Amino acid sequence: MPRKAAVKMRCRLLLWFAVLSAAAVLTVVWGGSVTYDSRSLIVNGQRKILFSGSIHYPRSTPEMWPSLISKAKEGGIDVIETYVFWNQHEPKQGQYDFSGRLDIVRFFKEVQAQGLYACLRIGPFIESEWNYGGLPFWLHDVPDIVYRSDNGPFKFYMQNFTMKIVNLMKSEKLYASQGGPIILSQIENEYQNVEHAFHEKGPPYVRWAAKMAVDLQTGVPWVMCKQDDAPDPVINACNGMKCGQTFVGPNKPNKPALWTENWTSVYEVYGETKRGRSAEDLAFHVALFIAKKNGSFINYYMYHGGTNFGRTSSAYVLTAYYDQAPLDEYGLIRQPKWGHLKELHTVIKLCSDTLLHGAQYTYFLGQQQEAYVFKRPSGQCAAFLVNYDKRRDVNVLFQNIYYELAANSISILPDCKKVAFNTAKVSTQFNTRSVQTRATFSSAQQWSEYREGIPSFGGTPLKANMLLEQMGTTKDESDYLWYTFRFKHNSSNDQPVLRVDSVAHVLHAFVNGKYIGSAHGSHQNGSFSLSNQIPLNSGVNQISLLSVMVGLPDGGPYLEHRVAGLRDVKIQDGGKSRDFSHYPWGHQVGLTGEKLNIYTSSGSQRVQWGELGSHGRGPLTWYKTFFDAPPGNDSVVLFFGSMGKGEAWVNGQSIGRYWVSYLTPSGEPSQTWYNVPRAFLNPKGNLLVVQEEESGGKPLEISIGTVSITKVCGHVTDSHPPPVNSWTTEDAVRDESHHGKIPKVQLRCPPRTNISRVSFASFGTPEGGCQSYAIGGCHSPNSLPVAKKACLGKNMCSIPHSIKGFGDDPCPGTPKALVVAAQCGR
Repeated sequence: MPRKAAVKMRCRLLLWFAVLSAAAVLTVVWGGSVTYDSRSLIVNGQRKILFSGSIHYPRSTPEMWPSLISKAKEGGIDVIETYVFWNQHEPKQGQYDFSGRLDIVRFFKEVQAQGLYACLRIGPFIESEWNYGGLPFWLHDVPDIVYRSDNGPFKFYMQNFTMKIVNLMKSEKLYASQGGPIILSQIENEYQNVEHAFHEKGPPYVRWAAKMAVDLQTGVPWVMCKQDDAPDPVINACNGMKCGQTFVGPNKPNKPALWTENWTSVYEVYGETKRGRSAEDLAFHVALFIAKKNGSFINYYMYHGGTNFGRTSSAYVLTAYYDQAPLDEYGLIRQPKWGHLKELHTVIKLCSDTLLHGAQYTYFLGQQQEAYVFKRPSGQCAAFLVNYDKRRDVNVLFQNIYYELAANSISILPDCKKVAFNTAKVSTQFNTRSVQTRATFSSAQQWSEYREGIPSFGGTPLKANMLLEQMGTTKDESDYLWYTFRFKHNSSNDQPVLRVDSVAHVLHAFVNGKYIGSAHGSHQNGSFSLSNQIPLNSGVNQISLLSVMVGLPDGGPYLEHRVAGLRDVKIQDGGKSRDFSHYPWGHQVGLTGEKLNIYTSSGSQRVQWGELGSHGRGPLTWYKTFFDAPPGNDSVVLFFGSMGKGEAWVNGQSIGRYWVSYLTPSGEPSQTWYNVPRAFLNPKGNLLVVQEEESGGKPLEISIGTVSITKVCGHVTDSHPPPVNSWTTEDAVRDESHHGKIPKVQLRCPPRTNISRVSFASFGTPEGGCQSYAIGGCHSPNSLPVAKKACLGKNMCSIPHSIKGFGDDPCPGTPKALVVAAQCGR
């Protein structure tokens, strides 16, 4: 082809990419039919590549929803996905709640108002690190029930709730077939993980659940995730981190490849090391799923994790949920994850027509390298060049051109010629979140306290000649169950030992009203023991044992048969061991302060509060104070790093459990800052009540702060692709030498803030990257002046990786990088 014709053709292609990208940004939801074929979901007759993000409505507040959805849309998300939380909506049989944070209709209408689609994952078993897997605990007491099996009672209540939700959606015209945003629904959840445990009762249940859902005639497809044999017409979908490698594929040739959970991080539990997931790894596996599996729907779980308010988290799970997601717990953009994925989404949309309608070809480029190429008869072409080698960068020959592939990366060529994106080359900025302390509670006069009484056998309402099972006794109305007994001690031995075996999570032991010790289990170990020497009086002694759950289990087969609480209680006295497991016991559900709701304004008046320290230091103490809301709009947090374990309320609303005393292997608490949504606050006089289980809590060191993004940093090299948006500008079509066609550092501060200081800049060979940087052996002295001129006082700026831009070449012939770090302020 003559050069002039080639340039003309290239300009046409780039212009086509620009138009296609603009169309992708201006997404509008129109009601209509939703079907599918082997390539994708088909919405209003058009195949779609869809990027979805999980945002769970109860894990944030209605006031946060518009911002969360808007940021997801800006990040290239097309679909908002959520589970439905049965135990929140029907806490008591037949009594429903769809108010406040549970207003799912309002949530979906906000999704629709912002021009996005929705995916409704009804379940109604959801797992989701949510208390009891989302099942209401009243199911436990239904006679002869077996959850999630071919069991009449369970199927009856599951169908009732599923119909309730479907009819609610229909009544509000929220399905796409009615003009609404919902284009996809899910029934059940990862059932294949447990199906074998139900033997012959498993497969019939799967078939029943699928038919029951389809018969509801929603007008949109249904999926089952992690269910390879999902019955027609239900689509089987993948969950996990590596579905481009692990997914067995659709179980029928007319079904598309869907990924319903791409985990953006790993949920955290108390006492365990944090495990994250990099933006590079996420992007690699999304690109691989699209290229290798013809994937056309990818849902990020979570896109915003949010907060497990109250007692909603499952066993040992932190109050902060998926804080490492693209939108953090507070809804702040987490970089570079958000931005790197946004660039990936943009590149995929550039060539989506080719991916959805082209023929797929695979070419081997080396021992651990291959190309996935999509071609259309019209000449449109898109390629994914994959390097599976996790250690080595390689050069590969593709269509007579050599391409450098970073280790464990995929380069995407929307036109089969130019690299627009590489999964390992992060061009987007990094940012740093910080907390600014706004007020302290360091004066004892600010606090009041109330000490829980320790119940004795005679004062407990539930008596039994055995240790009662905890979950069946508390009915999930409290984390706490008291076990009490009394016995007569006549031995002269002054060192008797109490041993208690438990399958709960925490145990606090008291003898004759005095605290004698605690023990706890772990997420990995379902049982633990307490063994302590105890002081006994000659005569009758009262033993009071407080068993504590930190959330109920959220999954596994036969959940209705799971047990918790104390299993064995023995006292070793001299050479004799006395077993009290089958003995007259008194039980009491919950703490007195819970029953009286002393964390509310009215309930707090039902007890006599004393001055701080008036009862001496000890466990089971309630603390009360008041505070004013910090000015501004930044997210508000409370610091509980000085406390032990318990729960906290602001104006009667629980902000969740805390467990600061349970340290990770590195010796750090799992979580110290706790989210207080602005919607919970009044401008003045907010009531804070803290219920502290342990004796070492220091309320005077609690503080209140605000969270914001205060630092941004960009790092590119001459091997980074140009910014993806350079493919969609008219300048790029007209002039390939435009700055848009070379790498650049792009910095952006949060809204209403500007770059107030450039703290570091180096063009040359700086050491490290945005996590840790220093000037290297080659450095342009113009680096800082250039960065300051480009960025100071601006909300956003860009600095091209260009020798010309920095005056001269500080080290000719040496590959160079550009690192710029800045601070944001008002």
